[in-house]
Amino acid sequence: MFQPSQADVRRFFCATHAKALAGSPMEAIETLASLWIAEHPEYHAELADVDAALARNYDEAPGRTNPFLHLSMHLSISEQCSIDQPRGIRQAVELLARRLDSLHDAHHAAMDCLGQMLWEAQRAGRAPDGEAYVAQVQRLATRD
Repeated sequence: MFQPSQADVRRFFCATHAKALAGSPMEAIETLASLWIAEHPEYHAELADVDAALARNYDEAPGRTNPFLHLSMHLSISEQCSIDQPRGIRQAVELLARRLDSLHDAHHAAMDCLGQMLWEAQRAGRAPDGEAYVAQVQRLATRD
């Protein structure tokens, strides 16, 4: 399993942003990442300075979103949907996107569910519960 370091992730997003700005050719994952980066212009300045990105500590800035975590979650959810893993996540996110009339907003709602699942798994010292995650996204997609 590929387990990039924090620095690897930050370099990836900064390099992808630079390639997008330059119109350079990209790998498929970079193209997908660049689409999510484009959806978040509020992160562009942070992505433009790789040295500052590598040095920044988001834990010390309460209330400030970590753009690298946020963009990584967009990529994770995109990948989950592309292979429907955990099973049912593609349909749940698609239903939620239709309900919210926005794939972007659906991803943000799914991120909350994904973060909750991961937090609960870490707290309990057990594997993440993919079924509970999908069920939570489905509930958001079908609630009145």
